[in-house]
Amino acid sequence: MLQDFIEILILSAVQGISEFLPISSSAHLILVSNFYDLKTSSLLIDISLHLGSLIAVIFYFRKELFDLRNNNRLLSLIIIGSLPLIIFGYILYSTEFIHLLRNTKVIASTTLFFGFILFFADQRKIDRNISTDLNIKSVLLIGLFQILALIPGVSRAGITITAARFLNFNRTDASKISFLLSIPALAGASFLGLREAFEQSIEINYLLLIATFLSFMFSFFTIKYFLKFISKISFNVFVIYRIILGLILFYIIYI
Repeated sequence: MLQDFIEILILSAVQGISEFLPISSSAHLILVSNFYDLKTSSLLIDISLHLGSLIAVIFYFRKELFDLRNNNRLLSLIIIGSLPLIIFGYILYSTEFIHLLRNTKVIASTTLFFGFILFFADQRKIDRNISTDLNIKSVLLIGLFQILALIPGVSRAGITITAARFLNFNRTDASKISFLLSIPALAGASFLGLREAFEQSIEINYLLLIATFLSFMFSFFTIKYFLKFISKISFNVFVIYRIILGLILFYIIYI
């Protein structure tokens, strides 16, 4: 039981932290599995982890999301911005083409490459914000960039923040846009997982509740403190981190 809890704790930390930071969750899972033989990872555990993150981001932005009278426009933009990912994601998963990209070389390459892209995007000096500058055109462009997150190693948070920074949104609002767009993405991932789970005979147990709770906690505090500090620092620390992570993955591949 203790080993199961430790593994759930590790997976929850990877999910909760990497889902909302501009780093790659796929790269971290490879790194973790290289040093630790995970035995509890399963479809329902994955669903529970995504569900925990989904609940966390909805809970954090509950005032913005549920104040329908004042934020109906924001909700509409979130839905519009998520349409490209939902459409392309469904097509790729239905054809199982996405599974062809799930290899360490692809993940290592995208971790490095999109780290450099984030660096160039973060050099933008103009500060646009959500309340006055987020419109259908800008959210659709960010949504189109989000399609790249279907490639393992790209990082959904990383590519949406990169796109928002290229469009001159300030760091805090670029991150908020990314987090808000994660809601349909996480809901979609949970739905696809549940659909697959119902097609199988899978036993539900207490580990699922633990995974959901821990993922919620890691996700919530990642969102909270990331937004608190990102206005004071640049994304360079994450760029450097991605470069180091990518090089470690290449070391694992070739050494």
